[in-house]
Amino acid sequence: MQHDSPQKQVVIGAGPVGSGVARILATAGTPVTVLTRSGTGPQHPLITLAKADAADAATLTPHATGAAAIYNCANPPYHRWATDWPPMHRALMAAAERTGAVLVMMDNLYAFGPTGSMPMHEGDEMRATGTKGAMRATMARELLQAHAEGRLRSTLARASDFFGPEVVGSAFGDRVVPRVLAGKKVSLLGRLDVPHSASYMPDVVRTLVTIATDERAWGKPWHVPNAPAVSQRELVEAFARATGTAAPKVGAVPKAALSTLGLVVPMMRELKETWYQFDQPWVTDSALTETTFGLAATPLDEAAATTVEWWRTRGAGS
Repeated sequence: MQHDSPQKQVVIGAGPVGSGVARILATAGTPVTVLTRSGTGPQHPLITLAKADAADAATLTPHATGAAAIYNCANPPYHRWATDWPPMHRALMAAAERTGAVLVMMDNLYAFGPTGSMPMHEGDEMRATGTKGAMRATMARELLQAHAEGRLRSTLARASDFFGPEVVGSAFGDRVVPRVLAGKKVSLLGRLDVPHSASYMPDVVRTLVTIATDERAWGKPWHVPNAPAVSQRELVEAFARATGTAAPKVGAVPKAALSTLGLVVPMMRELKETWYQFDQPWVTDSALTETTFGLAATPLDEAAATTVEWWRTRGAGS
C-alpha cells in the first residue's frame, strides 16, 4: 500500500521555539523549511534552512506554497516590538491567505494586561494598554478576525515565561539556572513568593505542533499546559533540587533599578511595562487545551532536571 508523504510545514525563526518545532516535526517524518534572516537553524535531513525576511510577503509566499502550516516563532528585540511586529504580522497573514497554509502564532499573555482576572483563561478580555501588551492584543485580534472572516485559517498558543533546554534570554534562563549551578545568589524581578506560571519549552513546542493540524484548534486561542504555578523562589528551589545542592540565596531587583539599568540595557527599561507580571500572581488555566487535545504539562521536577542537565552540557556553573 502506498502512503502519501507528510505535507511540508514552514517555521519562521530558529530560536528555542522555532528550532523545537522544526525538530519535533522532522523527527516525526515531516519535511520542514526554517526561514531566518541568516539562513541558520537546526540540522536534520528533513529540515531545509533558507534566508528570508519575515516582513516580506512576496518572499514568504513561495516557501509557504504547498505547506500545511506556517509557524510564527519569530521574536523581534523586546524594545522593537512596536516597529518590527506590524510588518512581519501583516506579511505572515498575507502569505497564509495566499497559500491556504494554517498560520500558527506563538503568543504570550501580555494582551490581558495588569487588570485581568486570575487565573487567565483563553476567552478573557484583552485589556492591555501598554505598548507591548497592546501590540500582542492587536495581533491576536487581527489573526482571529481574519479566520472568522474566512480570509485564512489561523490559531495561536499563549505561553508564560519560558524555561527549559535552549532557553537562554528569559526571566528563568541565563540569569537563573547557571547561577544555581554555581551556587551564586539569584536576583529576580518583582515579588519572590507570589504564584507565577512558567512554561516548559518542550510543552510549548508540543502544543504548537498539535494545534497546527487539528481543525478543532483553528480560529481560537489556546493556553500551553503549565505545571501548577509556584513562586519564583520555589522555581529556583526546584532547579537546586535538580542539581543536588542547597538552594542559593534569592533576592529581588527593585523596580527603581530598571530605570538605571535601562540606560545601558534597553531590555531592562522595557521590563517596567511588564513589572506587574512578577509583582502580582500570574497564573494560567490550560484546562481547555488539556481536555481538548489530551496534552499535559511536564511535572516541574522533571522539567527542572532536564533544564539543569542542558545547562550542564554547556558548561554552566563550572
